[in-house]
Amino acid sequence: MEIITQIVWLIILPLPIACITWTVTQEEIFKELKGYCNNSYKSSTSIYKKKFFYLFTCEYCFSHYITLFFLLSTGFKLLINNWVGFIISEFALVWMANMYMSLYAFVRQDIKREKTEIGIMNKMTEQ
Repeated sequence: MEIITQIVWLIILPLPIACITWTVTQEEIFKELKGYCNNSYKSSTSIYKKKFFYLFTCEYCFSHYITLFFLLSTGFKLLINNWVGFIISEFALVWMANMYMSLYAFVRQDIKREKTEIGIMNKMTEQ
């Protein structure tokens, strides 16, 4: 794969990784799963169970497994066309996906702050 094609993959492939990771670990649709995993993580005595359930509460941790799924599905390798390229791809894609999630969280926080400010200003003008 040419380097330009690899760069395009490195920019595009983390988007669905970030989307799936964020949705499972942060959004309301998986609130019950996240609550169950959080409770199981805290109450479990087995280190394996703790690690397994923690996986679904941490977007950074979960993104590694989603990335692994996408790498196995696509066969994408970065820079080197062997297992080393696979390892490089794993960490590069996780990093990019987490950058996208951080950017999304920042934008979302800013929108929420603006909505709150507008709500406060509307209440003040009504009074």
